[in-house]
Amino acid sequence: MDPLELLDIPSLLGDEERDIRSTVERYLTAEVRPHVAGWFEAGALPREIARELGRLGVLGMHLEGYGCAGTSATAYGLACLELEAVDSGLRSFVSVQGSLSMFSIWKYGSEEQKREWLPRLAAGEAVGCFGLTEPDFGSNPAGMRTRAVRQGGDWVLDGTKTWITNGSWADVATVWAGTDEGVRGFLVPRGTPGFSARDITGKLSMRASVTSELVLAGVRLPDSARLPGARGLGAPLSCLDEARFGIVFGAVGAALDSYRAAADYAGARVQFDKPIAAFQLTQRKLASMALAIGTGALLALHLARVKEAGRLEPAQISAGKLNNVEAAIGVAREARTILGANGISLAYSPLRHANNLESVLTYEGTSEIHVLALGHALTGIPAYR
Repeated sequence: MDPLELLDIPSLLGDEERDIRSTVERYLTAEVRPHVAGWFEAGALPREIARELGRLGVLGMHLEGYGCAGTSATAYGLACLELEAVDSGLRSFVSVQGSLSMFSIWKYGSEEQKREWLPRLAAGEAVGCFGLTEPDFGSNPAGMRTRAVRQGGDWVLDGTKTWITNGSWADVATVWAGTDEGVRGFLVPRGTPGFSARDITGKLSMRASVTSELVLAGVRLPDSARLPGARGLGAPLSCLDEARFGIVFGAVGAALDSYRAAADYAGARVQFDKPIAAFQLTQRKLASMALAIGTGALLALHLARVKEAGRLEPAQISAGKLNNVEAAIGVAREARTILGANGISLAYSPLRHANNLESVLTYEGTSEIHVLALGHALTGIPAYR
């Protein structure tokens, strides 16, 4: 029995939500899953995946207007679940495109910026990235060294961003920089003089994903490139909350796929004249994994309904990411043990998921930062300051 069916979780979904989840799952099963292990091994992701995901309708799917589908938060979350069940790199691409790049423009951009970029990004005709993290400032973005200085009617940007998903693919980068007036966001198109991107190689995690360093050396932009609605650090942090919400669901997908691989293997693998699924220790592992997956799925669905009601708070998103990512990496590792030596092969997904989840555990707020965010919410004392 599937862990979600064990707790009758599908009954909590509406017809449209189930249809969207099924559509995404069918496409990924037919077109992506057969290739993803090879992409992971090669450390590459084909650029054409952007247009394919655009045709599928998952890029910025939770946004309204400008070619976006305008689906519910739950539907978006379920798409993230299915994407990450195949590979975290796919969900990361969709999250960065829709919840960071597109959301920053949709929420804080001018009407002209929205019309120029959002339809192309939604279709996958253009790719976006989000430049906040710096080599020396990850968990403390307020310390960023990237600066934007006014020169006449223009802005000149200098600085470096790192660990930027989609960076070298991006047709437009949302770059955050300190100014004399506080943190501001800027749209930097590909090909702007002084702007370059270099891929980060040698990764042991998120190999089927493009990760880059962005360099801004005297990048001159007109004031029309500034996101007019973005004032202060709260703007990029609100974008991160959008992306973290997708992670809450995505982590469940990685755990679910790991469980399925282990359960199928346990039913077919015979030792001591019976399938290893018949052994008590294996059943204990399967039961524990199923409960972790079911609990995570229920938490994700609850937070989606709270978001749809307009009440979702950052601390609640922190609770979801912290719980579900830590649970998912535990499930992936446990699933690998059921596979035995075969579990280290790319023929099976759990160790690939576990490796990817090491990145998910760190990006968009480390587990330690989310623990402190919850501590702040519970006590009123910000221990990280």
